[in-house]
Amino acid sequence: MSGPMSLEPGGAEQDTLALRLADVRPPRRRPSWARGALDDTTLAIRLPRRGPDEAAVSELAAELADRVGPAVHPYEVAALLEAEGLSASLIKERYGHPNLFSLAAALYEQVPRTFPQPAPAADPWRPDTVRCLLRGVLFALPGLAYVLTAPLWNTGSDVRALIVAGLVSWAWGQALGHRAHLRMATGRREAGRTLLAGAPAGAALATAAAALTTGGGPATLVAAAQSAYLAAAGVLLVLARERLLLAALTPLIAGAAALPWWEPGTLIRAGLPLLALLATLAVTAHVLRTALAVPAVPGATRPRPHWSLPYGLFGLAAATMVLLEGRQEPYAVIVLTVSMGPAEWLLYRYRGLSVAALRATATPAAFLLRSAGILGLCLLGYLLPLLPAALLTGADPVTLLPLAATLWTALLLQAFGAAWPPAVISLTAAACATAAPLLGLSGDAVALALSCGAATGCLVACALWLLGRPAPHA
Repeated sequence: MSGPMSLEPGGAEQDTLALRLADVRPPRRRPSWARGALDDTTLAIRLPRRGPDEAAVSELAAELADRVGPAVHPYEVAALLEAEGLSASLIKERYGHPNLFSLAAALYEQVPRTFPQPAPAADPWRPDTVRCLLRGVLFALPGLAYVLTAPLWNTGSDVRALIVAGLVSWAWGQALGHRAHLRMATGRREAGRTLLAGAPAGAALATAAAALTTGGGPATLVAAAQSAYLAAAGVLLVLARERLLLAALTPLIAGAAALPWWEPGTLIRAGLPLLALLATLAVTAHVLRTALAVPAVPGATRPRPHWSLPYGLFGLAAATMVLLEGRQEPYAVIVLTVSMGPAEWLLYRYRGLSVAALRATATPAAFLLRSAGILGLCLLGYLLPLLPAALLTGADPVTLLPLAATLWTALLLQAFGAAWPPAVISLTAAACATAAPLLGLSGDAVALALSCGAATGCLVACALWLLGRPAPHA
């Protein structure tokens, strides 16, 4: 042994007799919890400690407070200390505790409990505002074809053919759209196959219904064109190809925009809608070919056809009520059609707000109360813009607003898979609104307003009953 040897006490706070050896090597870096410990050039003879070193424990508690505070049991603190590398010998020598669990319990008692709130989660139902608004516009743009071709119509047989074909197409399209969305959960190819088989069948069925109404002739050709467009547009909307549909309708938009300053003549009036129809069919064929090119999902099961039946019945009821409104106020139909885009946006907002309410409430009663407020807020947000729109177009708000409320609440229930209540209630309202004027009980507008008002009340009650519980939103 070379060099001087010194005997040093470790200080008043330590029961240590240290023999320090001279050494030219630089001391190694030590972790924070080893501050004050002797370095490698010291030979220490430690005397038995008489109890925990409160100062050292307090220093360790201050260093680990942010991780000890959220612990709900001392065992969590023990796991933390073990992960920090504190050995049993160090715990005894440095902190004066007999073992790891004793030190963990002391830290758990010394550090106050803190439970930081988790970061707010992203809204899983955040709506695509541009897409919803575009869909609302696309619902209304086909009406420009009727504006362009109005001088070419026979207001008798042609209108009847279009009405019948429209009712069948609307009902078929709702059922087919639901079935395609079910298949979309399996794969895009499966949804494409469903649409490829269902869309032409729906167009043929609507055309046949129109032919039976009018006995054939040119009116059937007009109904066939309308049915083909509705079938193709439904495919594009289900497959989220709204921009392609908008591009296909460009000839129609251009022709209608020029009407106030230019008389296009018979050929152009008939040709532009036909060009838009052909473009829509071509785009639809391309999109379906792309969807069918996706590899099939092995072992995919087909949903049963009757699952989509209530959606088709609701489509028939909705088309009937909109038709009754259109007979009284044609511009009200345009307002209602365009509003379907904001209606879809509000359906997403309802779901997002309901998920937020689920996180913010602790009891079923509190959630029901908040859910009722969300339902009222969304429904009011949908109806309020329709009031000035109805006044600007000369439509009667007393009829338009109950009809819009019926459609929106029915769509809300359908969005959560509750299909039969809105189908039955809407069919009943449509039947009452149709039958009351025929029986001389009331006028058309009064019957529709009363029927839709009663339907809205029933649908809101169903929504509160079915959606006012946490389970559908979990």
